[in-house]
Amino acid sequence: MKEFESRFSELQADIISICMEYVGGRADKVYVYASCEEGMISSSFYYLINNKYVECHKVNDALRDGDERYDASPERQFMVLNIINEDIEKIAELCKAQDHEMPTEMKLIYNAMSGKFQADYKYNLVHTNDDVKTADDFADEWFEGIKTSNL
Repeated sequence: MKEFESRFSELQADIISICMEYVGGRADKVYVYASCEEGMISSSFYYLINNKYVECHKVNDALRDGDERYDASPERQFMVLNIINEDIEKIAELCKAQDHEMPTEMKLIYNAMSGKFQADYKYNLVHTNDDVKTADDFADEWFEGIKTSNL
């Protein structure tokens, strides 16, 4: 049991780590939405930088005058998303091997200022049961909710 929790935590830490690497460690908070339903994996990542909530492709919009720009190229975004998705696959394999239920939805929040990490998991089908919304829609709605509640 301990081994499972340790490995599960390690993989989540790797997800946060690659997101922090993307911004050179210069973010106040990192938000990651991950979905794994019926063999389909999807993820999105967002930030709070200089009191501005931004999507990963808009991180430079949060910079102050004189701040060094981020490399927010599509190649780097896809690199981060690929690593997140690989980690989610590893979590799924870990859950299966250890006979644990795999979360269908993971919402991760890392506060770089305090070092606090929050995770929220769902185990029921989310977007698969929705005729209209995709995993990306749920991710964007979650991030919009974060912006309005200042999480």
